[in-house]
Amino acid sequence: MTMQAEFQTVIRAIDEEARGVKSFSLERVDGADFPHWTPGAHIDIALGEGLNRQYSLCGDPEDHRRLRFAVLREEQSRGGSSMLHDTVGVGDTLPVLSLRNNFPLVDADLYLMIAGGIGITPILAMVRELEARGKDWLLLYGGRSRASMAFLEELGTFGDKVVVCPQDESGLLDIAGFLGTDQVRTVAYCCGPEALITAVEAHCSDWPEDSLQIERFHPREQEAAAGGDTGFEVELRKSGKVVTVAPDVSIAEALEDVGVVIPRSCNEGTCGTCITKVVEGIPDHRDSFLRPKKRAENKRIMVCCSRSLTPRIVLDV
Repeated sequence: MTMQAEFQTVIRAIDEEARGVKSFSLERVDGADFPHWTPGAHIDIALGEGLNRQYSLCGDPEDHRRLRFAVLREEQSRGGSSMLHDTVGVGDTLPVLSLRNNFPLVDADLYLMIAGGIGITPILAMVRELEARGKDWLLLYGGRSRASMAFLEELGTFGDKVVVCPQDESGLLDIAGFLGTDQVRTVAYCCGPEALITAVEAHCSDWPEDSLQIERFHPREQEAAAGGDTGFEVELRKSGKVVTVAPDVSIAEALEDVGVVIPRSCNEGTCGTCITKVVEGIPDHRDSFLRPKKRAENKRIMVCCSRSLTPRIVLDV
């Protein structure tokens, strides 16, 4: 889906942050300030027709003139990381479609942060903010090797609040030892590869759901629907329209065919852009964004990937 650019940017700097990791600093072409953002935010960037990607911001929210994000060169790139690493250069322009924050800092007394690999990008901005606020926090940061772990020098300024554990030196992260048991007014944050997030979710399975905040870069594997997908109807409560969604079409695509556009970006159910209120019906949740409690409420649906378990689902659109 083509999205109108919110603003055009120019790449002012590209830096090697670690083996296979580059950071990109952007300024607006028109010289204006960027909108205010908070730690945990990401930008949606248009890299080409049908190639929209989301990258967590790792710069300083108080620097209104520049945005910085970092990208890992994926071994099996779907086009985004390879283009940024191999094609673009300083002086090239990039359309930024939006700035969003679906991974914000919540209020707590103690923050236990876990980052794996490129998952350090949103966490870096968070720990800077927590330090500036005088909050108590600790960070456990893992990666394959020190050479592959970005921002180690900057993180080193925080002293023993940051525990660096390269896998080739320390083995797998000691998640249980770091997180311990659930404590009042303590929240854990995790961003990184799926294996790490799954392990952290398992450890925190008996914690209050809001005590664990996670962000995924890639969708979880979903079980295939028994008997395959079937069609269903979507009723739009505000307009009264009823749209048929064919088995091989997403809700978002079916709505766009009749001129109803719900903003979307990743098309995988990870970024949270297309989240939509459900008025009636039961969603068939296939996203990697909603937590179990929110899924069970069936009050929200990600229309880029999820479907309906009922013949008709009514959306607040």
